[in-house]
Amino acid sequence: MKYYIVLVLLAVSLNTFSQQVTKQGKVYEVKKEKIFLDKADVTEVLKIEEKAAILKEATLISVKLKEAEAAKKAQEAKEKAEKKVAKEKEAKEKAIKKEQKKKEKAAKKVEKEKKSAEKALKNKEKSKKKFVKAERNLKKATEKRDKLKKAGKLSPFDEAKYAEKIQKLKIKLNKAKSKL
Repeated sequence: MKYYIVLVLLAVSLNTFSQQVTKQGKVYEVKKEKIFLDKADVTEVLKIEEKAAILKEATLISVKLKEAEAAKKAQEAKEKAEKKVAKEKEAKEKAIKKEQKKKEKAAKKVEKEKKSAEKALKNKEKSKKKFVKAERNLKKATEKRDKLKKAGKLSPFDEAKYAEKIQKLKIKLNKAKSKL
């Protein structure tokens, strides 16, 4: 925006101010087809050839200035376009990075869910094994007590021990069953 304001001011100043032309060591000012020397109008005094040469040189200077302005505008437009392209490229890169982060996050989430599912499966298998083991131990202890009871080798003290042992095994079996 600053460049446009400067260019507008420059264009206005070029139109309002005169062109300075140096001819034979004298500095002439040309304003709208009138030639001034030291702020005095000398258009009528000059010869036609001198007048034409001064006006021609003033137009050449004016054309060169306009060409310079056009080149400057073209350069500014080019720089602006390059900046726009750079911004677009940066925005695309950001979008790509953002998308990549989303994918990584989703992959991590899937991996985490997979691990938790594996852990849950392991826990379930472990609980099942504990349940089977507790059931087996209870069955063995009960059979052993019954076998000893039939054989008559079970004293009242041993019977109390077995009752306590069987009670503990039943509690373990119930815990394993509840976890299962």
